[in-house]
Formats: sequence, structure tokens, C-alpha cells
Amino acid sequence: MLIRHPDTLLPSEITPPEIYRARRRFMQGIGALAAGTALGTMDDAHAGLKLDGVRASAYKFDEARTPFKDVTTYNNFYEFGTGKGDPAENAGSLRTRPWTLAIEGEVRKPKTWDIDALLKLAPLEERVYRMRCVEGWSMVIPWVGFSLAELLRRAEPTGKARYVEFVSLNDPKQMPGQRTRVLDWPYVEGLRLDEAMHPLTLMAVGLYGEV
Repeated sequence: MLIRHPDTLLPSEITPPEIYRARRRFMQGIGALAAGTALGTMDDAHAGLKLDGVRASAYKFDEARTPFKDVTTYNNFYEFGTGKGDPAENAGSLRTRPWTLAIEGEVRKPKTWDIDALLKLAPLEERVYRMRCVEGWSMVIPWVGFSLAELLRRAEPTGKARYVEFVSLNDPKQMPGQRTRVLDWPYVEGLRLDEAMHPLTLMAVGLYGEV
């Protein structure tokens, strides 16, 4: 995760629309991927680690939640294949421990956390969000995590910081889809700093009470 100040953007550097749309489809699950959550073969439902002390959040609404099986078997993670069921079939090769997340760039205090430190960084809460995919489908998911701002504040962004760049893991040995050229690996996304610091922006570490 890099915090960057704005640079002059050349027309040649603008992402073509077809690539942008493909990447937005992939972004459907990137929050979970960042913390290695809900991955692995899904034949064993609810195989994750139960999280204790997860508090209820004001960010919820009364609507039927998407079943756990559907959430964890209908995904866009091109690292494991382009089919909706490919992540559930192929993600068993991914090692989620050790797993680290780093913040560097335009910050006063560069930081690195492992997954266990992330789980203790801030009080965990359950937030029920409706996720809408550009493909036209949606899910209602009870995510577990905390505001991304809690993470960013600890690195103390400088006055030059304007954007947060998210760079995903690039490990073709664990992620068979990265052996293809379907995307320019590693996958990268970004937010304006004010978007990243908004209370609704979630650092997800799990779902359905599990990591």
C-alpha cells in the first residue's frame, strides 16, 4: 500500500476502458484478498478462524444476507482463474500465514503488519454492506473489519499525500491465474486519500464472523 502525491498524467498512461472494466469486475473481492480472508477450498464450509469480540456496527440494514456458500464460491479473483467458481477451486494453494501488509511512500512512519497484528489493530466490527458489481449482480455481506482510516493514521500521511495505491500480492506459484496475461500483474487499484479516510471505507479482515 503506497500513499502517493499527484504526478502529471500523460494520455498514454490512461487505462483503456476495456481494461478498466475488467479490473473493476476483479475489484469485487479485493478487500477480502488484502487480508487473505475467505480463501481456500470451500468444500469445507465455514473453515475459517472464528473471531471473538466482534461488535455490531451502525452500518447495517434489514435485508436478507447472501448465503455464506454463495459469497465464497461466486467470485472474481483473476489470480485463480477467470471463472466465478475458479477461486473456490484453486485458492487452496494460497498461504494466508505468514501474511503482511505494508504502508510506505508519502508517510512519516512507514509501517508493516502481519495478519495477526492487523486483527488486533483496532476493535473489530461487523458491517453489513450491499456490494454491487458492474456485471449487474449484487450481494449483501456481513463484513468484519475496521475503518481503513485507523490503519492509515498510524502511518501519518504527509501533507503531500493525495492518493492511496493498493498493490496486491504477485506470486504465480501460489496464484495460477498470474501465470496468464489476463491482467498486468500485480493488480493495482487506488483511492483518493479523502475517500480512503472516509469512515465507510472498510479494511475487511473477514466475513460472517470469520477470518
